[in-house]
Amino acid sequence: MATPSSLSVTGLGALSALGADIAAHHQAVLARRVPFRKLGALLGADSPHAARPGAWIEQRSLLVNRKWSPATMAALHVAREAIAEAGWTADELRDAALVVGTSRGNAAGWLGPWPGRRPFKLMAASNTIHSEPASAITIEFGIMGPNHVLASGCAAGLDAIGIAMMLVQSGAAPRALAVAVDLPLVPVLLDNYAASGLLSAEMDLNPYHPASSGFIPAEGAAAMAIEHRDGHFPRLAHYGCNADACDPVGIPADGGRTPELIEKAVNLHGKPSAVCPHATGTAVQAVADPASLGRCFPDSPPSLHLLKPFTGHTIGASGLLESVILARFARDRQLPPNLAGRHAPAGFELPDEALENRGSIYKLSHGMGGHNALLVLTPP
Repeated sequence: MATPSSLSVTGLGALSALGADIAAHHQAVLARRVPFRKLGALLGADSPHAARPGAWIEQRSLLVNRKWSPATMAALHVAREAIAEAGWTADELRDAALVVGTSRGNAAGWLGPWPGRRPFKLMAASNTIHSEPASAITIEFGIMGPNHVLASGCAAGLDAIGIAMMLVQSGAAPRALAVAVDLPLVPVLLDNYAASGLLSAEMDLNPYHPASSGFIPAEGAAAMAIEHRDGHFPRLAHYGCNADACDPVGIPADGGRTPELIEKAVNLHGKPSAVCPHATGTAVQAVADPASLGRCFPDSPPSLHLLKPFTGHTIGASGLLESVILARFARDRQLPPNLAGRHAPAGFELPDEALENRGSIYKLSHGMGGHNALLVLTPP
């Protein structure tokens, strides 16, 4: 499926190890700042994951509240920033749509105690469900339009943007807020990722290097305000998604049905000037991404821009977090730099300087179980 008419991105919000607002993320990428540290600094030296790398939100107080779960607090934080940037009034918020994407939802709040938090017992049921972040946002801002929560794995954030676009383009809502959040640095979740062989042991993420064997888990949240509005705003031109129907954990080595998504976008919107692939660092992703991209762009390929070497893998938040970073660079008609020294797939380039850009950017995300999503973003 795909959406034909473009929309304006009028507000952005971001929270991760790179900082507590979109300006901090923009500056961190420009400065090539990498936030990875050993998880022992967060979980304690006796954790079985103490020597593994991770990236977490430094301002822990932002996540601690008696009423709301840590994930909900992160979602509220980014929603406030995006809404403030968009300048939406109470009347405009009332009939807005809200779409929240998450993979692990409130797991961080109930699979184990959250350091420094004294829960409010009457909120225990709310604190354990995926939909609490959406409920909290609607309550704080008086949002009474369509309200959806998506849990499509690591594609949830990009899907949140796509469904938000559809709601506005269909006339179901005049504007929409897309939000995504995941806080995966919880011992039980890390145990599961490790058991599946998905976690990296290296502090330096080089997703397409032949020796790459896992992702660096990270906390993150992001928000995007979407509407029909004239002005100097990045534009959302297209969203598409499909499924590989292949494997509950892996993805097809040939890229599965991802090339179909790319080819349809090219037919509708032309060849992109740049692609931001999923590029997690897992061994299968290191094979599947180049296979898809090489098939679709055999000649004069677009440049690749990898953002997880900066952010880590924020799981269900990743697609939206990376999209808001791309949108912030797009405001200045720029593409984000890559970290120097990243291994490039054959035939592709990973420029390590911020480049001027007036063409479209394709953002790809993939969810465990074979879910693929693509977004087309254009500068003002």
